[in-house]
Amino acid sequence: MNVYTPILILAAIGAGFALFSIVSGAIAGPARYNRALLDAYECGIDPVERPAMARIPVKYFLTAMLFIIFDIEIVFLYPWAVAFDRLGLFGLVEMVLFILTVFVAYGYVWRRGGLEWD
Repeated sequence: MNVYTPILILAAIGAGFALFSIVSGAIAGPARYNRALLDAYECGIDPVERPAMARIPVKYFLTAMLFIIFDIEIVFLYPWAVAFDRLGLFGLVEMVLFILTVFVAYGYVWRRGGLEWD
């Protein structure tokens, strides 16, 4: 049971923080809700003025996918940096190839105008 004690303590701290956040939000938040607070909000597009089946511009989704792709690629740099001493020349060559691939993808997105917001 002593092995699970830190996990139980961490779960209790997490549950306490969640409960504290909900209670403090209810206390500090507005007492009366208006229509603006109850409306849905999606990507800066006002859903009230749009018909139900109107298309959302693809630019929002492309920006989100680009962020996720480059963010995940950068996450791979952390384990490499931690184990850099043990990997030697092989690890260096592999990471140079990986970073080169990331920069080629970044250049492609840049040339195609994927980073322009208009």
